[in-house]
Amino acid sequence: MSTETEHLIKHPRSAYADGPRLLADIGATHARFALEAAPGVLRGVAVLRCDDYPGIVPLLNAYLADHNAEKIQHAAFALANPISGDLIRMTNRDWQFSTDEVRRTLGLSTLLIVNDFTALAMAIPALPADQILQVGAGKAAAHSVVGVLGPGTGLGVSGVIPTIDGFVTLGSEGGHMNFAPADERECAILQFAWREWPHVSNERLISGPGMELIHRALAHRNGVDALARTSAEIITGALEEHDALCLEVLEVFSGMLGGAAANLAVTLGSFGGIYIGGGIVPRMAEWFVTSPFRARFEAKGRFTDYLAQIPTFVIMAPNPAFQGVASILSEHLRGRSGANTLMERVQHLQHELSPAEQRVATLVLEHPRKVLGEPIAEIARLADVSQPTVIRFCRSLGFSGLADFKLKFAGSLTGTIPVRHSQVRMSDSTHDLSAKVIDNTVSAILKFRDQLDVTSIDRAIALLRAARRVEFYAMGSARVVSLDAQHKFFRFRIPTATYGDSHLFALAADLLKPGDVVIAVSTAGQLPELLAAVDRARAVGADVIAITNSKSALAKKATVCLAVDHTEDNTSFLSMISRILQLLLIDIMSVGISLAGPDENGEIDRRRLLISHLDS
Repeated sequence: MSTETEHLIKHPRSAYADGPRLLADIGATHARFALEAAPGVLRGVAVLRCDDYPGIVPLLNAYLADHNAEKIQHAAFALANPISGDLIRMTNRDWQFSTDEVRRTLGLSTLLIVNDFTALAMAIPALPADQILQVGAGKAAAHSVVGVLGPGTGLGVSGVIPTIDGFVTLGSEGGHMNFAPADERECAILQFAWREWPHVSNERLISGPGMELIHRALAHRNGVDALARTSAEIITGALEEHDALCLEVLEVFSGMLGGAAANLAVTLGSFGGIYIGGGIVPRMAEWFVTSPFRARFEAKGRFTDYLAQIPTFVIMAPNPAFQGVASILSEHLRGRSGANTLMERVQHLQHELSPAEQRVATLVLEHPRKVLGEPIAEIARLADVSQPTVIRFCRSLGFSGLADFKLKFAGSLTGTIPVRHSQVRMSDSTHDLSAKVIDNTVSAILKFRDQLDVTSIDRAIALLRAARRVEFYAMGSARVVSLDAQHKFFRFRIPTATYGDSHLFALAADLLKPGDVVIAVSTAGQLPELLAAVDRARAVGADVIAITNSKSALAKKATVCLAVDHTEDNTSFLSMISRILQLLLIDIMSVGISLAGPDENGEIDRRRLLISHLDS
């Protein structure tokens, strides 16, 4: 009886109720597959050669056919490629595909595709001690950043940042940093490489193909007439045949890797350690422990003592990316990333819907992004139903209408959009820092969208539509948000005022009356003067809408809390992304007021005229 079978018999409830999950680690040369039957329980592990298949769908079909897999609902793939949207063009193969089309072709409810080193980084926190090999001294500091790099077909680079409720991985293409030689021999290798490429990155040398290039360069430098060897043959030649040239190649290679690891450690402040993955180093792990790697890692001049504290490890787990993608998929399905299993709900409930509603469900399952992007009239046309049928379909699933359905449905598709944080560095060009700032903001907005509490927003809009007067209390960077809000709300002909002086908060609150509304904006929600003013406002019968952290003191005192739980170090830096999320809530409420039904004075037409101005 196999270990996995024993596990499932002893722990039958641990098996996934919706069947096994398909995991894959797809590189430029090989694709590794497994079916995760229960947390940590893999079966059907297989390795296929990518060259044997014309594209990713035939590759996937070949694996599933060979393993008689039952119906798969959820899958997650690690890909040796940058991931930026639905369309993926592989760097080292002539494959390109749409993630959503692959999901539909395979009949999956969920398909997540992440960078392979993002998956590897996500696996590190859970690696058992017997699956890592320490090289040299140093001790990992608790709750500290971890750096990850690994040579294989290319050179992957990533990192892991601990947070309060888990870990954040860094999307990175750090393997393409310029190679920096450390001595005359490495300068000669660089000059040899320049014959082939005008730009020589770390990946050109610290990789499988790079090891082969080093072999050619050293043969040329040493005047040795040596036959070309693959990286696997070079390792065999060094460790089993004791070939002098091959041994020199490994020494140079490990020294270069140590230099790259040191640069990553000082860049990230990786006191949690540097982990070496990929397919090359584990093959020579015993020799690698005594290689020049660690000495080169610590050879950093004034920062030698700094680096001596940081431990370095080789990842010895056979398929660590599986653990990473399994963890990412599990969190996605649990909803921690803001996602849900709405596609699966539509599938399960489809047979209970009316024939017309089933046509809407079919459209949702087959063309989810079109449903997200089109208005109700176009959705009805595509499904060949009436607009009220579209609304009935949404309500059959428990939503108040199409807008509410779209908001939650978008969360079930975010697995194809990278939610990532990229470190902005002093050396970044204007183009790079611009892209990183935008990427970081977009990622935060996507997560924010998926976590919105629509019920609280509805309550806030109802309070504001009935408000006799609206006042805004905020200080610091939140003051900008309150000024923007006053500018928008005053155009509704609602008397408004904004206060940014803590001494005036209490005075203003004392003058409020029932029917008035205070919108208090605070990132931390702990300012004593603001909390005191909110108490006074509530005491005189006014309502308070708090835009703040959901666990703050301000949130607990408010009539309605619109949560902004994005974490930033606002003691040292301006809360840029939090401010943007706060402004978004102001815009949502403003547009919500404009789209609401007529008030007692028939003001609907005038308010709707403001929509174009509010959205501009």
